[in-house]
Amino acid sequence: MAPIADTLPDPYQGEIKGIAKATGIPLGEVVLYNIFYEIFTFCTSIVAEDKSGKLYHARNLDFGLFLGWDTKTNQWELTERLRPLIINVDYQMKNQTIAKAVHFTGYTGVITGVKPGVITLTMNERFNINGGYLGLLQWILGDHTGHWVGFAIRDVLLDAQSYDAAKDYIVKSKLLAPAYFILGGSKSGQGAIITRDRESCAEVRSLNPKNGTWFLLETNYDPWTSPPFFDDRRTPGTKCMNKLGYDNAGLPGLFNVLSTKPNLNMLTTYTTLMQVDSGHMETYIRHCEQPCWPW
Repeated sequence: MAPIADTLPDPYQGEIKGIAKATGIPLGEVVLYNIFYEIFTFCTSIVAEDKSGKLYHARNLDFGLFLGWDTKTNQWELTERLRPLIINVDYQMKNQTIAKAVHFTGYTGVITGVKPGVITLTMNERFNINGGYLGLLQWILGDHTGHWVGFAIRDVLLDAQSYDAAKDYIVKSKLLAPAYFILGGSKSGQGAIITRDRESCAEVRSLNPKNGTWFLLETNYDPWTSPPFFDDRRTPGTKCMNKLGYDNAGLPGLFNVLSTKPNLNMLTTYTTLMQVDSGHMETYIRHCEQPCWPW
């Protein structure tokens, strides 16, 4: 994996090489650490609007399925190892915070973040036969026209000056892996699930509170299909959101929804709550007490 570092775009190439040099971790391992999230994550993301038009965004990040089981603690081994690495990062320019994101220490891309006053953004893995493994293979073979998803989200978070500009970039960019982008803005109706193939956009599903769509909830399956019976987090999550109700939309309610099993499960590393107007972002390291769903 080390040779891939030389092909990565700036500033990520320099950052990854710097992490390897500073920590003594082999460069190939740092590269793998920075691209693995593109092809193997489970998540639940929600963007919601209250009756005043205020927008809220929350997510659970689940990671580590089938990557080792700790028989002493009865936990997914990699999930346990990742929890202590969770940090909130402020991106600053001229001593002012221009964006905030949740990172696993050493991971240079972004999968959860807020640009105060502009957007909130999360990424959920999309399982597709034309998946991230093919994008990675194309990159190794010399086709560098696609964008690494985590790097693309960080670029959007730092550079986009409006919800529409962020949405346009996500819809049109060529990506290395299919994904769901859950995007929130700062005005009523500015919320969307953007379902992406690697080279095109499959669907954009938007908030429409006037017609009763005051929230959007995405796990890891296409919104127009039924989730599989063995991993249906959408149905209980939607049921909890409807029980919460439009009148009670807000960060405490979203936290409660994401604390309900199976949306909270043994793979859940963290829950993040964001509010775009204030730029508020808070992150909780999560543990699911037994009995608990394995995913």
